[in-house]
Amino acid sequence: MCAPKRKGKKGKGKGTPVVDGLAPEDMSKEQVEEHVCRIREELDREREERNYFQLERDKIHTFWEITRRQLEEKKAELRNKDREMEEAEERHQVEIKVYKQKVKHLLYEHQNNLTEMKAEGTVVMKLAQKEHCAQEDMLRKDMRALKVELKEQELANEVVVKNLRLRHTEEITKMRSDFERQVREIEAKYDKKMKMLRDELDLRRKTEIHEVEERKNGQINMLMQRHEEAFTDIKNYYNDITLNNLALINSLKEQMEDMRKKEEHLEKEMAEVSVQNKRLADPLQKARDEMNEMQKKLGNYERDKQILVCTKARLKVTEKELKGLQWEHEVLEQRFMKVQQERDELYRKFTAAILEVQQKVGFKNLLLERKLQALNAAVEKKEVQFNEVLASSNLDPAALSLVSRKLEDVLESKNSAIKDLQYELARVCKAHNDLLRTYEAKLLAFGIPLDNVGFKPLETAVVGQTLGQGPAGLVGTPT
Repeated sequence: MCAPKRKGKKGKGKGTPVVDGLAPEDMSKEQVEEHVCRIREELDREREERNYFQLERDKIHTFWEITRRQLEEKKAELRNKDREMEEAEERHQVEIKVYKQKVKHLLYEHQNNLTEMKAEGTVVMKLAQKEHCAQEDMLRKDMRALKVELKEQELANEVVVKNLRLRHTEEITKMRSDFERQVREIEAKYDKKMKMLRDELDLRRKTEIHEVEERKNGQINMLMQRHEEAFTDIKNYYNDITLNNLALINSLKEQMEDMRKKEEHLEKEMAEVSVQNKRLADPLQKARDEMNEMQKKLGNYERDKQILVCTKARLKVTEKELKGLQWEHEVLEQRFMKVQQERDELYRKFTAAILEVQQKVGFKNLLLERKLQALNAAVEKKEVQFNEVLASSNLDPAALSLVSRKLEDVLESKNSAIKDLQYELARVCKAHNDLLRTYEAKLLAFGIPLDNVGFKPLETAVVGQTLGQGPAGLVGTPT
């Protein structure tokens, strides 16, 4: 595959097309082949994009068909569950009336039990008060005896404490006298040791001082002998040096006369040279200033030259990038127009489908509300009739207990059936909400904001049913 670096520009006016700044009749064979390769690459890319968008459209269509079939199935299931709920509600009302009669009997028995328990409680309270008074008298007697014992123990403890204090003072005086005696003995002992040590140290110091004085006197004698020998040697050496220095002084006087003459001649020459230096100092300073300015200009020129080379290279690169970006912009504009048309068509179809579903769901909700109101009214009427029947019929307790057990079993079965129906209803509502979420996600994926839909999707909610965020088939079972 050819990978062109520069993209051709399309002619904007009428006439012959221009490719890479050349007319087709002016192009060579290689240029034409390169242009054909570019056009084939664009064609392959466009085909891949067209296939991709067709696959996306087919996926959305199949997803819509599946959800529509699932919605119809759920509607049929919802109708069946509504009928089952109506039948269960009727049976439930019958059971409620039976339980109300049971509750009346239980309240009567409870009242009788309460009166009996109150009488028993009063008798028990009187007996407990008598026992409590007897125990209180016993405890007061015990408290008096304990107080007498406590006073006796306090007196005995005071006598013991006084005896202990006397013993303690006697022991302290004995220990103090013993410690003072021991301190005196120790002081006398260590005073003797200090005197003996002082005497020994004085003897050592005197002997060491005597030895040091003897060594010092011997060294002083040796140094005096060496000093006399060195003095005689130095005296002979300096006598020789003075004789040599006299001879040198005479020769140096002669050299000084010669040097004075040369110095006078050099002073004359130096005066002439200083005059010439003064004349040449100003031109030299000007030449140095000009040389510094020329060096600065040379450095600026080299730097400007490098910057110019870099800017030319950047300009060439940016021109190439500009041409490539212009060609890509034209291609992307064409793609954008196609995708925008497909998006508008999909948006129109999807909005129509959502409106239809929303209308159907709203109509069904209205029907369900009316049915629920009618059922509530019928339940209230039947409850009144059942209460009247129970009041008119005087049944024996055995028959009432049998009927109550049967009604409890029926109520349990009906409650379980109602819970199952509520679970199915919650699952259907969850499927509807999941469908709305997938629709919103697809709109966002195609770049359509939710505010441009034109209506607000209706989300259903079931009271008393807590659902998760999973798919519709994973609704939690009712507890």
